[in-house]
Amino acid sequence: MRLWAVLSLLLLAACARPTPPGVTELTYATPYSPNHPFSKADQAWMQFVEQRSGGLIRIRPIWSGALLSSDMSMEELRHGVADVGLITPIYVRGGTHLIRIQTGFYSGADSIPSQLALYRCIVAASPEMSKELHGLKVLAVQGGSLAGIVTTDRRIRSLADLRGLRLRAPTELLTVLETLGVDAVNMPMADVYSAMAKGVIDGVIAPGDTFRSLHFAEVARHYNTIAIPRGAYPSRAIGEARWKKLSDTERAILKESQAVWEAALEKEIHIALDKGMVEARAQGVTIDGISPAEQARFDALYLRDSEANARRLSRFGIDGIGAFRAARASVQGRDKISCGGTA
Repeated sequence: MRLWAVLSLLLLAACARPTPPGVTELTYATPYSPNHPFSKADQAWMQFVEQRSGGLIRIRPIWSGALLSSDMSMEELRHGVADVGLITPIYVRGGTHLIRIQTGFYSGADSIPSQLALYRCIVAASPEMSKELHGLKVLAVQGGSLAGIVTTDRRIRSLADLRGLRLRAPTELLTVLETLGVDAVNMPMADVYSAMAKGVIDGVIAPGDTFRSLHFAEVARHYNTIAIPRGAYPSRAIGEARWKKLSDTERAILKESQAVWEAALEKEIHIALDKGMVEARAQGVTIDGISPAEQARFDALYLRDSEANARRLSRFGIDGIGAFRAARASVQGRDKISCGGTA
């Protein structure tokens, strides 16, 4: 455990309000500020838990990365640095190989409810998913808005229009875009605004909320709404040791709260997307779609690459291809998910 985390925990413990007799206090830690959309969903969850328990469970939030780190939050929760926290296993460098790779299995799961349903199909079919979450009890799974293509000067109407562009993209999309003639690069999203403004890159793969949240409407002129898949992943968890210390009644309330938390996250993600698209239109950003044939071609390339990534997990002793096949069998059509392909 990091020294700074221990010191932070001791400081927070010293400053904490006394817990009344009979009340269980749970600390909740997140890297985001209280005004972030994710944090607004977190506050809805806190309110539900406290009301549902009649005040017998109290949540003490610790915002803005004051306690948990972004890259080590899973390990820190396992060690009790916080009771409950925001986790990002898709960005962890080791130990969550399948959770990271499975986010590329979601072609056809366009809505957040279908993303969550497909995630649960994958979990049911692959014990490795639970193994990678050892020491944690998941309290919420998170999906997201589909990404599109944000560009500064070139208007995109077909996949052919991508050739020759330099685009920032997440790691799982690099080879797909390179197949389409894109010079695909990875860089922190915090650097994308300046890179587009300076002409270092021609655009970015990103959802529409970024026109407002990251101010892309100030430096980009075009947006294509091609449906670039977005995978679901476990995003909120409690340390297993802390979970076992709770009473049966307290655990039941937290289990019940999962649906509330996931619904609040979906609501805030939609609100952020709507605000982003309003900002884009207000700034004169052109918005185009793509033909069904072009979408199908992109989906085929995406899934081909996802399958290859799944096969490569065998070097870690992980049956990635089994998880991939289970996921694809569960997608019965656009936004139609049925685990194992059965009703």
